[in-house]
Amino acid sequence: MAQSKLGAFRLRAAKLAALFLVVSLMISACGSAASESTTAPTAGSGGTSSTMDALIAAAKAEGELTVIALPHNWLNYGEMIENFSKKYGIKINELNPDAGSGDEIEAIKANKDNKGPQAPDVIDVGFAFGPSSKQENLLQPYKVSTWDTIPNELKDPEGYWFGDYYGVLAFAVNKDVVKNVPQDWADLLKPEYKGQVALAGDPRVSNLAIQSVYAAALANGGSLDNVQPGLDFFSKLNQAGNFVPVIAKQGTLAQGETPIMITWDYLAISARDELGGNPEIEVVVPKSGVLGGVYVQAISAYAPHPNAAKLWMEYLYSDEGQLTWLKGGGHPVRYNDLVARNVIPAEIAEKLPPAELYANAVFPTLAQLEAAKKVIVDGWDTTVNVDVKE
Repeated sequence: MAQSKLGAFRLRAAKLAALFLVVSLMISACGSAASESTTAPTAGSGGTSSTMDALIAAAKAEGELTVIALPHNWLNYGEMIENFSKKYGIKINELNPDAGSGDEIEAIKANKDNKGPQAPDVIDVGFAFGPSSKQENLLQPYKVSTWDTIPNELKDPEGYWFGDYYGVLAFAVNKDVVKNVPQDWADLLKPEYKGQVALAGDPRVSNLAIQSVYAAALANGGSLDNVQPGLDFFSKLNQAGNFVPVIAKQGTLAQGETPIMITWDYLAISARDELGGNPEIEVVVPKSGVLGGVYVQAISAYAPHPNAAKLWMEYLYSDEGQLTWLKGGGHPVRYNDLVARNVIPAEIAEKLPPAELYANAVFPTLAQLEAAKKVIVDGWDTTVNVDVKE
């Protein structure tokens, strides 16, 4: 059973790599070699060489790491943070767990000359935000020791940003409130869902919300190159009174304030498992408009704790870190390597969604993401005309 699931996941991951191949054509394949200071201490997964020991010592001397926009129920980050801190004895300062990708970038900009607790060392942002932040000179390069196992099309050749995990947009539905669970985007317009549908972010700053609008476009006559139908869909949803203009969270889902939450599949799965049937949550991958999204990691060019930031990256991209993400329901970027070496525990593999749910998933290129982001961010206020608030 577990082995067949792993085989199915291997095919799914291979499909992802193929779909993203076009991205690599947009990124220089011959980036300049990173200097010694940007290269990981040792090859392999969490090495113990003298250079790795030196990095650990330097990180411990800094004593702290500042992260931002990492809710504990987002892809198992709670466990990730706890385990890293315990393993290395480094305090983690957590800024605004509910921030969006745009907020993370603004936090770097606002704290360029500030080495205090409000300056993030590392960011976890939507795919399009990696290259744009590099262009703005907001990031510093670093290549983790497992660099070669990260697909080329999902990393900057110079090490300024690198993919970490991916998922698809889904509906998390509170079945105590919603008796007839919607199965597709068009269903959300039905009168029975009045005051029930919400996004898990503000489409003007949140990558998750931006890609939710993008997915709605695919299901309503749009395409990867035409996202206006997504804005039109949310305008109709708002006019119908079905859209709830608050940022949905697990708490609002459970309490019935936002009983239909549009979010990443791994967040929906996390909410379902954490709530343990109280209330019962159904996770729906819609029949149409199945959009896959990749997030990326990067280190701030102005990081107050640069060595702790590098050690954090080493941990995230070690087998231990990658499996921690996998436990959270998302597919880590080194998934193919984990499968090839047969290091994924059966109990983790068996809890992942069936591969057939992802058969219709599409993955936009970097150029398409950038274009879609601009249209959605610029057009939300004029087309949908509703302020999404906490």
